[in-house]
Amino acid sequence: MQGQQGQDGERDRCGARDGCEPPVGAADPEPRRGRPRSAAAERAILDAVIALLEAGEPLAGLSIERIARTAGVGKATIYRRWSGKEELFVDVVRDMEPTDPPVSGTAGLADVRVMLESMRTRGLAQRSSVLLVNIFAQMKSHPKLWEEYFGTVIAPRRVAMLEAVRRAVAAGELRDDLDVELMDDLLVGPMLVRTVHRPDAPLPEDLVDRVIAALLGGLAPGRV
Repeated sequence: MQGQQGQDGERDRCGARDGCEPPVGAADPEPRRGRPRSAAAERAILDAVIALLEAGEPLAGLSIERIARTAGVGKATIYRRWSGKEELFVDVVRDMEPTDPPVSGTAGLADVRVMLESMRTRGLAQRSSVLLVNIFAQMKSHPKLWEEYFGTVIAPRRVAMLEAVRRAVAAGELRDDLDVELMDDLLVGPMLVRTVHRPDAPLPEDLVDRVIAALLGGLAPGRV
């Protein structure tokens, strides 16, 4: 029992140092995988981070110790679920964003539509949340945090879109003589411009259909 307390104490001392992780090889009474997590504890931790950010705390200033105290849990409880602050903050952002809709995984253009619509709704959510705008601005100034977000959120979305474009090509819905990545960029590009680079641009409900129709129809004037 005394040994276990010592291990938890070591975790607490590590958690109090900004960005520190528990010692390698330390036993964990609740492994990250293979044992059910406490949904209530996870919810309390995510809500604690959101509450601190809403109170004006910067991402860089949030320590595991402060988050644990606000959530009413021990630091070891946080480290059982997240390896460090970057992983935790990414889950906080994902929790605040609209949930990614399921796609069939078998359709082509239909799945492309679903994912483009998800981009549009995320753009609307970010516009309506000053906190989300703030968080993304801070994330981009912290390379390690942005790298974590890109690797676990953005990259999988890009892979899913590329696979859907390939299925659309295979189904004869898109040309097979063009580079798949170029077609992906042409589809995603307009949504990125409007959701990221032009925050004042409208995001109407029919935007996805208009983008796809314009690309499928082409931009050159018709022959007389």
